[in-house]
Amino acid sequence: MTTLFYHHLSALKHEMPQGHPERPDRIRAIQHALSAERFAALDRREAPEAALEALTLAHPAEWVDALVAAAPAAGLVHVDADTVMSPGTLEAARRAAGGAMAAVDAVIAREADNAFVAMRPPGHHAEKTRAMGFCFFNNAAIAARHAQKAHGAERVAIVDFDVHHGNGTQDIFWSDRSVLYASTHEMPLYPGTGRASERGEHDNIVNAPLAPDSDGELFRAALENLILPRLDAFHPDLIVISAGFDAHFRDPLASLRLKEADFAWATARLMDLADRRAGGRIVSVLEGGYDLRGLSASAAAHVATLMGFTLSESAPE
Repeated sequence: MTTLFYHHLSALKHEMPQGHPERPDRIRAIQHALSAERFAALDRREAPEAALEALTLAHPAEWVDALVAAAPAAGLVHVDADTVMSPGTLEAARRAAGGAMAAVDAVIAREADNAFVAMRPPGHHAEKTRAMGFCFFNNAAIAARHAQKAHGAERVAIVDFDVHHGNGTQDIFWSDRSVLYASTHEMPLYPGTGRASERGEHDNIVNAPLAPDSDGELFRAALENLILPRLDAFHPDLIVISAGFDAHFRDPLASLRLKEADFAWATARLMDLADRRAGGRIVSVLEGGYDLRGLSASAAAHVATLMGFTLSESAPE
């Protein structure tokens, strides 16, 4: 299988206050893990910078303009209590969105079977008109809308296994029957959304909240029993994965108990479904993951599975 890996040095220039969990070392940890010999076949590409107009696929133009105007020339600007802009933030955020769009282009053009976009800042907390939760532009949502506008995709599914609910993605697609958003996440936990009763205007939202300390068995059951059947019935033309790895048992910001093998299993099951329903087309974008050891091992398991390794090869314990 051919897997694309999108990255760019700008992801390291989105600077944070000292001690902030969403830090440049997250990208360094992933890059180090993917420098191992078994990842030599990755097709590595630079993430392009999205045009400002492209960001309006998911956000109003006025809001995009306001966020651009807020970007500092020096120092740090707090958009909210934990969402911070530095002089390097805007380029990094535009390349995170641009990498997701380029991955969609390449996968739909059959240049590769799938792709992983390892950029920051993440995106799934970014609502239509609100930056929050370390997120500015909603990369997964922009990727989905780009697939529809540029390539005529009729139905796109977004599957989010970050430990935090993707309130921004839910907000953007709440009334859009052409996009299915499905999420496993810990509850109660930030941002407070994601109840099973939140189903969207067209029953196009599937939330599978997990109690604190839930382990891989409960995570797999939620995916198998709640999310995969809905994806199967939806018949997506493309699957976008919001790949957060903060449900790992080592992560400091939550208390689920997943291991690398659980992420590899979820990836494999989504690949199986994509093969049946979406021509194998998968684009994965990085979301959370704040323990560097857990993040790097989990991302490596995810990417190795995308490349076609077996579960035992992709996710050593």
